Amino acid sequence: MLITIIIACLVCLSIVVTSIVKPSIKIKKYTFNFYWAIALTGAMILLCSNVLSFREFFDGLIAKNSINPIQILILFISMTIISIFLDELGFFDHVASWVIHHTKAKQSVLFLNFYLLIAILTMFTSNDIIILTLTPFIIFFCKSAKISPIPYLVSEFAAANTWSMMFVIGNPTNIYLSQSYSIDFVSYFKVMWLPTLLGGLFEFLILGLLFYKSLRQPIAHEEIPLPKEDRPLTIIGLSILLICTVFLIISSYIELPMYLVAAISLGVLIFVVLVSSLIRKRKPVELGRSLLRAPYELIPFVISMFAIVLSLNKYGVTTKICEFFGDKYTVFTYGYSSMLSANLLNNIPMSVIFSSILSGLNGSALEGGIYASIIGSNIGAFITPIGALAGIMWMSILKQHEVKYSFLDFMKYGAVVGLPVITVTLITLYLVIA
Repeated sequence: MLITIIIACLVCLSIVVTSIVKPSIKIKKYTFNFYWAIALTGAMILLCSNVLSFREFFDGLIAKNSINPIQILILFISMTIISIFLDELGFFDHVASWVIHHTKAKQSVLFLNFYLLIAILTMFTSNDIIILTLTPFIIFFCKSAKISPIPYLVSEFAAANTWSMMFVIGNPTNIYLSQSYSIDFVSYFKVMWLPTLLGGLFEFLILGLLFYKSLRQPIAHEEIPLPKEDRPLTIIGLSILLICTVFLIISSYIELPMYLVAAISLGVLIFVVLVSSLIRKRKPVELGRSLLRAPYELIPFVISMFAIVLSLNKYGVTTKICEFFGDKYTVFTYGYSSMLSANLLNNIPMSVIFSSILSGLNGSALEGGIYASIIGSNIGAFITPIGALAGIMWMSILKQHEVKYSFLDFMKYGAVVGLPVITVTLITLYLVIA
């Protein structure tokens, strides 16, 4: 047991350090991160020292249950590639440009429009996609309009990591924790729509008060050209995304696993785009770039963390943690502890570990713990950049574009917005479950 705890702690501590240092290699415009190598090293030590046997690991990996990490990864990566494809076509920039073109010369109106845009797009794609695609656009627009980008950037990050709770596909942590306990799309939405809605509205109120003075400044009138887009491919991509979402909603009724729905949708997209490219006699460059941009590093990372959790389970560590937490007020216990843990471990390994800790609960206590942990994994991204990969990417983009925003600034705004929002969200969840 001791060696498992030591290795798990060292891996988690190293991930925190890596999140700050951010070692990566950039080849042309693609950046390759190596945070996953730490988790992989820890898992290999456990396996090679026979603390966890290769047989136990393999059996856990192919087990026909809801915690199967392979199925969860297929679901998330398939949905991500579909969203990236739309981004490569300029769809998200086009929508953002349209919003700006139809905004009056008032920052308050623009601020509201951007918040609504990010909230809607996040629900149907994922928070990581929004952070990667809209952050540079916001910086570009604010520089052109000669206004401070900070209110819009903070609002973007907060909205992307709050409204990502609405649907199960909004965040990989939603997918992992819900799939670990066989929660389907509709069941998830029935519980989470009201906590997300009230949390999001309360968040917007806080942001409006926080940046009230800054938003009173006038906007410089400068035309922003609409980005080029391939209309036929955009229609194809949007249609497949919408059809996929519909089938995800009804998947539990037609007994088709969500990971298969996502995988089939991606397969259809690839096939249709390739056929379209042959007919139009043009290379499928957007599809190729989308496949290259997919977050494949999550595969060794999640599988390695899964091996560490299997080891912790084997020696009863997660059971002890569950006993320590108890089964009373699990909404608040697991909500706040998951938010704290996300900022010590990063929200993905936190979700992997919490999925195991939660297995010691039953009934309404289990239900409350699952959804509270999902809330903590999303809103926990506010507090420090370590809390989520989205935070690490966001800070990197700001640095690339020479926007001054320190680690301390992140924590200051994160605490002011995140702590009240998670409290309101958890209270709402408690009332919904009760």
